[in-house]
Amino acid sequence: MNLKELSQALELSQTTVSRALNGYPEVSAETRSRVEEMARKLGYAPNQQARRLATGRSMSIGHVIPRSLHEMMNPVFMEFIAGAGETYSRHGYDMIISVVEDHNVEAAYREIASKKKTDAVMVHGPRSSDERPALLKELGLPFLIHGRVPGLEHATSWIDVNNGRAFERATNLLLDLGHRRIALLNGLEDMDFAARRRAGFDKAHHDRGLQTIPELLRAADMTEPYGADSALEMLKSPEPPTAFMVSSMITAIGVARAIGLCGLKIGRDISVITHDDALSFLPNCGDVPIFTCTRSSVRDAGSRAAQLLIEKILPNPDTIVSEHLEAELIIGQSTGPLPTQA
Repeated sequence: MNLKELSQALELSQTTVSRALNGYPEVSAETRSRVEEMARKLGYAPNQQARRLATGRSMSIGHVIPRSLHEMMNPVFMEFIAGAGETYSRHGYDMIISVVEDHNVEAAYREIASKKKTDAVMVHGPRSSDERPALLKELGLPFLIHGRVPGLEHATSWIDVNNGRAFERATNLLLDLGHRRIALLNGLEDMDFAARRRAGFDKAHHDRGLQTIPELLRAADMTEPYGADSALEMLKSPEPPTAFMVSSMITAIGVARAIGLCGLKIGRDISVITHDDALSFLPNCGDVPIFTCTRSSVRDAGSRAAQLLIEKILPNPDTIVSEHLEAELIIGQSTGPLPTQA
């Protein structure tokens, strides 16, 4: 199957088919979809070298990952990459991942730009104060942020879970169940997602005239030991929490372990709500899931982010694209009313 045969099957010119496959903006979305569907059906695979010569593009997308960020979010990152990679492949793009020392991030981006290694980059793990968007604009590298940088929401392209709203709703559920001593085990709060989750947690309390409890607030890398150690310390205190809000399924598993070690039952004695990225290797499923959770698939986010980058931003780098992903609040076995003995 070659381009001529594909064009004949579609009854379109070779130029139109080529432009549709290469993401040119003047081709309508309907035509592009029709061409891509027929190409998949007939097993057409364009010659990558020919595409590069024809379009002047590298036909690749870059992901520069600071080592500290990679170590902190590796499971979630890999799920995102799986979703993005599937979309890249469908559009004929390669993926280039560079894990670099934190102090070499700028140099890595400058090398990508000077050698034209990629057509665009995906930015991961934005912090509350992040210099990467300004650098990428200086270098003329199109980019999309997975997350947001405060103050730059209208000046940069991004896709993000509505973290504040998700944690506000989940905290309200615990408050409705009668809980007042609610612990928060958050991620590092210089990360934008964690700062927004903390804001949602605080807002739910504030709107009811309640105060959060400082000794029940934690922020750290979201590991299982962090969850277990923090929960054990709190549960053994004179005034333990009756519920936990947790930013990661992995951390929530640690919390559940600590609850068991204390001879307590999750969902009856202690309630737990966690954020669930719908990780394929760590499913929280069943008719009634183990954990009550705020759920948003990070794999789907990766797929959607890649689609936006290729279809919206690459054809017109000056376009500002933003998309909120709302998390579901799913009731599982890990929440219940405030115990009477509490």
